[in-house]
Amino acid sequence: MTDAPAVRTTCPYCGVGCGVLARPTGPEFAEIAGDPVHPANFGRLCVKGTALGETLSLQNRLLYPEIAGARASWDDALGLVAAKFRDTIAEHGPDSVALYVSGQLLTEDYYAANKLAKGFLGTANIDSNSRLCMSSAVAGHRRAFGEDIVPTVYEDLELADLLVLVGSNTAWCHPVLFQRIAAARATRPTMRVVVIDPRRTATCEGADMHLAIAPGTDVALFAGLLRYLHRSGRADRTYAAHLEDVDDALAAGRTVADVAAICGLRQSEITKFYELFASTAKTVTMFSQGVNQSSAGVDKVNAIINVHLLTGRIGKPGAGPFSITGQPNAMGGREVGALSNLLAAHLEFGRASDLALLRDFWSAPNLATNPGLKAVSLFEAVAAGKVRALWVIGTNPAVSLPNGDMARAALAKAEFLAISDCANTDSGMSAHVRLPAQAWGEKDGTVTNSERVISRQRSFLSPPGEARPDWWIIAQVAARLGHGAAFAWRNAAEIFREHATLSGTQNDGSRLFDISALARLNDAEYEAMKPARWPRPAKSIALSRLFGRGGFPTPSGRARMVPTPYRAPANPVSVEWPLVLITGRLRDQWHTMTRTGKTARLFRHIPEPVLAIHPDDMPAMEDGDLAVVESPWGSGTLRVRHDRGLRRGTVFAPMHWTAEFCAGGRVNSAVNPAVDPLSGQPEFKHTPVQVRPAAMDWHGFALTRRLLGSKAAEWCAVIPLEGQVWRHELAGHGDAADAHAATVASLGGPDGWMSLRDPAAGIFRAAQVQDGRLAACVFTGRNHLLPARDWLMELFAHESIEIADRRALLAGRRADGAAPEPSICVCMGVGAGAIRAAIAAGCDSVAAVGKATTAGTNCGSCRPEIGAILTEMRVKEPA
Repeated sequence: MTDAPAVRTTCPYCGVGCGVLARPTGPEFAEIAGDPVHPANFGRLCVKGTALGETLSLQNRLLYPEIAGARASWDDALGLVAAKFRDTIAEHGPDSVALYVSGQLLTEDYYAANKLAKGFLGTANIDSNSRLCMSSAVAGHRRAFGEDIVPTVYEDLELADLLVLVGSNTAWCHPVLFQRIAAARATRPTMRVVVIDPRRTATCEGADMHLAIAPGTDVALFAGLLRYLHRSGRADRTYAAHLEDVDDALAAGRTVADVAAICGLRQSEITKFYELFASTAKTVTMFSQGVNQSSAGVDKVNAIINVHLLTGRIGKPGAGPFSITGQPNAMGGREVGALSNLLAAHLEFGRASDLALLRDFWSAPNLATNPGLKAVSLFEAVAAGKVRALWVIGTNPAVSLPNGDMARAALAKAEFLAISDCANTDSGMSAHVRLPAQAWGEKDGTVTNSERVISRQRSFLSPPGEARPDWWIIAQVAARLGHGAAFAWRNAAEIFREHATLSGTQNDGSRLFDISALARLNDAEYEAMKPARWPRPAKSIALSRLFGRGGFPTPSGRARMVPTPYRAPANPVSVEWPLVLITGRLRDQWHTMTRTGKTARLFRHIPEPVLAIHPDDMPAMEDGDLAVVESPWGSGTLRVRHDRGLRRGTVFAPMHWTAEFCAGGRVNSAVNPAVDPLSGQPEFKHTPVQVRPAAMDWHGFALTRRLLGSKAAEWCAVIPLEGQVWRHELAGHGDAADAHAATVASLGGPDGWMSLRDPAAGIFRAAQVQDGRLAACVFTGRNHLLPARDWLMELFAHESIEIADRRALLAGRRADGAAPEPSICVCMGVGAGAIRAAIAAGCDSVAAVGKATTAGTNCGSCRPEIGAILTEMRVKEPA
């Protein structure tokens, strides 16, 4: 233990922006706790947040600059990046180069990257992976409000009498907000929650209503609600003075019968929801990726905003439309204009005065004057040879982009590819230059969360190797291009002051994004800065909620009601592609697992890439089978998990797996690359696919003290375990005996092996004990019905293997016959069996189960699953 004081910083995961207290206890570990005074979480953390201290190892870190895979000096690496960009622009023009950045960047990093690209390279070809998650919300806000503004705050989720969650598995993807909502409902039981989602997710547990709409039909649902509200006399006539184009928006709505037919719901369900919404003044509609990730994403956003504008439910306590961001600093990137169609400080390409303002402020005569390429189009341009030099900063597009095989091919084909990252990623495999960036815990700056709160992310670890801040790397390249004076910052505080000053320049209130009151912070005040919500103008009072009394930043000062006629998803299902694939996040993993992949306990819940499917859609497939999910764009091979909570005709797969953990499980290779015509956001929630069994000749697993890697078999999923032990799930074609022998041989010499072979039954098992400890075990068979791994995994922690355990090893089960149980509460290590036993013993609530077992008493992310087990066991009780 160390006596070092805890450092106040911010969690690097989702857009909730939780405050964290971090106390380093060694070079690669820290004690982590929630910050009790941070307004986002008041001390709460989710399971990923509580495990942050376990993710600080140097495993898979990029530590030194590299050129062509060989270590290089910073001077040589930076010089090569500058030379390649300079020469490419000179020969092919500024739009032949591009930057692709990330919501993982701090605002100061984002600002530097955007300034370099748009201001001094002269191209707007800088886009962010936020394009993949939040750009539809940005476009919807701009259409309705005139500026990208989130009018609500987290407190509204607790004050609302009705909370409508649309396309948001809040319990898993924003669990701290879900905890706040659950706590509010406990004190106010009259509060109602409606979940709108094709899947019955953990968020549905305890909800008052679940509308399992057909994927992609949200526009019809909310446009119909707008029509219903108007015809039932629920429009706010006073607030109407702040609106325009109302009649055009109303014309897009359909009857309840039409809406029910489009959405695949009963008319009674639609009417019940509509009446509940109509009769509840204090309503918040919270939406996330299920709304944004669509070829009609912007219309979905505006359809939601429209119902709040018509009824005046905006900018008031407990009322408003609420976009929840996916990444820790997606909002910060939007503030500095790090999307290809935006300018810094909410300035606009389409206004000559804004271009002149920014050109003068930056002293950048070469300022880009037109929007650049959005993410999917950008990588298509790289593949086509139109963008010749690409710099990817802090993201992994080889895994995260739709049509992933195209993205990989584009990266491999790029004439010049530079990667700035803290980790070795799939995207970095093709890089000509790799630059080591600082990671969370090492870098210093600010982030902005979903409720517009700017928080400090502070360093508490010394950067390893030669890792540097992203803003420093960008500034050094700028200097080598001859722009050093414009990038001569000494620290992140100087960048923040420039950013804040720009927000207030020539801003008389016409732009609501204004943090000029923070432009006067000196370095010490910046270091001590407390969370602050914008707008924070220097010359007027800061507001918390926005638009309660109108005051929209549009030419007329009124909000636009945008017509949103329903249109079907870009690529419908067909006879050949009869199912709809939805992709998304898991509770315990994050993006492409460069951080969460370092901690074994975050794999306990769902250790492999899975394909959730309604059992009636594929009756011939069993739980645990491997299945190929294929689309016109690509395919992935995943483990089948039956889920009756899915709407028939839909399948769900998590997007996290990479070549490091499971090359065959990269489901984004199959994802539809269609995009929204306005936002450019891809259709991650509606890919037409077919699913078929993966016709493997053999299946197996290897538990080892040595990492074999994801190429250990034709299909392999690598799963880290505690104590530097690795689990490898294996499958392939050919003879099972040969595959087993090859895996055993890869583990070294013949000493200490015990084996069991039954060729007729296709059973091949071996275990190696060295110096009394279990060193490895390899089990192979003709199908996936192999012994459970849990008990064998436990044996690796034993200093010596008892005689009884040795005898039971090859059977793969305890000598006493006790069955293993799946993990439910990762924080406290409580499995499903213990939870079921507690319920059977009389625990009749989640709280009671927690008191008896400790499950759900830490971060609370597992409470919906405990609730689902309670419900299931009650249903099974005899009448």
